[in-house]
Amino acid sequence: MRRKDREVTDPAKIRQIIQASDCCRLGLWDGGRVYIVPLSFGYEEVEGKRIFYFHSAAEGRKIDLIGAGASVGFELDTHYKLNEAPEAAGYSARFQSVIGTGHIRRVENPEQKIHALECLMEHYTGKTGWEYPAQMVNETAILMLEVEELACKEHE
Repeated sequence: MRRKDREVTDPAKIRQIIQASDCCRLGLWDGGRVYIVPLSFGYEEVEGKRIFYFHSAAEGRKIDLIGAGASVGFELDTHYKLNEAPEAAGYSARFQSVIGTGHIRRVENPEQKIHALECLMEHYTGKTGWEYPAQMVNETAILMLEVEELACKEHE
């Protein structure tokens, strides 16, 4: 990271920024181009590993690009605020962001799919203990991103 003065390394602060984010943008390689898709997400840390979960339709471009597993990039941001100034060169922005890379794959086990859905629901509602009809679980694709590299930045 070029601006070390803006780097966030505290794991608790990184978790806080992730929890404050509403959308995770996933970047997938599509031949000679990058395909970026905004997704709702759930997040957890298991034995020191950072894991994001996403839900999806069972078919489509994203699913095709993931295949049996793919390397991906991701980005989240939150708390954006424009800092105004009398001149254009004085404008700046406050924000918090997380970027990284990892490997993504489909989750097939129904119990693991329900766990991922619980992580998603907890992220957006703060609640757990939801009921998931078997047909919905069966028809929903669940994607699991295991983070390999992560960088977090804050500009106040």
